[in-house]
Amino acid sequence: MTHPVRRGRSGLPSALSELEDLRSRVDQLMHTAFPGGSLLQFGGAEPWAPLADVEDAEDAYLVELELPGVDKDRITVEVAEGELDVHGEVQEKEHTGTVRRQTRHVGQFDYRMTLPPNADTEHISADLTNGVLTVRVPKTEKGKARRIEIGG
Repeated sequence: MTHPVRRGRSGLPSALSELEDLRSRVDQLMHTAFPGGSLLQFGGAEPWAPLADVEDAEDAYLVELELPGVDKDRITVEVAEGELDVHGEVQEKEHTGTVRRQTRHVGQFDYRMTLPPNADTEHISADLTNGVLTVRVPKTEKGKARRIEIGG
């Protein structure tokens, strides 16, 4: 499963962040080289992860996923145990002619992201506009970073 690349203040040591980045790049390379699946899989295609941006805004985390042509009824957004899970399916378009090249993903997709401790999981909202699913995860006061003055 592809996980988002974490940059900046993720709380992870630098080496772990770099390993996650490397894993994400290898996953993308494998999906590009073997669009119907991977070398290890001989059945149906494994789920793929849509392209996504994660923005750390002042009052919320905004997760934007590219899902062009996907109907909102084919998308499920769930949160459980501190993890955001967006999954669904992109239906293959019916073609009348011969397909010479196909590079767009079709089939099941799955995007997972571990939420920070200050995520308000009770008030998450999602909106699909122009092929971009925006999931808004509000922040709580608990867990917010604050500066500590040094005395002495």
